[in-house]
Amino acid sequence: MTDRPQPGDHDAGVGIDDESPAARAARNFIELLQGFRVAVTGVQVLFAFLLTVPFAPGFTKVTGPERWLFYVAIVGAALASMFFIAPVAQHRILFRQGRKEALVRRSNLYGLLGTVALAVSITAAISMVVDYLFNSALAVGTGAGAALLAAWLWFIEPAWDRRSSGQDS
Repeated sequence: MTDRPQPGDHDAGVGIDDESPAARAARNFIELLQGFRVAVTGVQVLFAFLLTVPFAPGFTKVTGPERWLFYVAIVGAALASMFFIAPVAQHRILFRQGRKEALVRRSNLYGLLGTVALAVSITAAISMVVDYLFNSALAVGTGAGAALLAAWLWFIEPAWDRRSSGQDS
C-alpha cells in the first residue's frame, strides 16, 4: 500500500497530480477509519463476550491453563480495542492542528498492532473453548490453525502482494 494514488485509483475522484498532500492525508485517514469500523465491530463482540464469561456458572470448572488462555484472550481484546479506538480519540484532540499526516502514519501502526492483538485474542479464545469442550491436543491444533490462518490472511499474503508489486517502499 502506498500513500499516493496509483493509476486506476479513482475512489477519491482526484487524479495523481491533482491531490495535495493535505487532501491525500485526509483521504488516507478516512480509508483507515473505514477499515477500523470492520475490525472494531468484531473486537467489540469478542470483548463483550469475554467480559461476561467469568460470571457464567460453568467458569468455576475452568482449569489453570484455560484461565491463562482466557487471560490472554481478554487482554488481547482490550489491547485491540484501545489500538483501534486511539486514532479517533487522537483525531479529536488534534483536530485542525495540521497533524493529519502524522496521525495517518501513527493510525496505520495502531491498526497493525490492533490486528495482531485481535489475532492473539481470537487464537486464545478458540483454544480455551476447544480445550474446555474437548482436550488440550485438539485445542493446540485448533489454536495453531487459527493463528496461522490469521497470519496468512492479515499479514503474509498482503505483504507478499506488496513485495511482488514492487511497491515495498
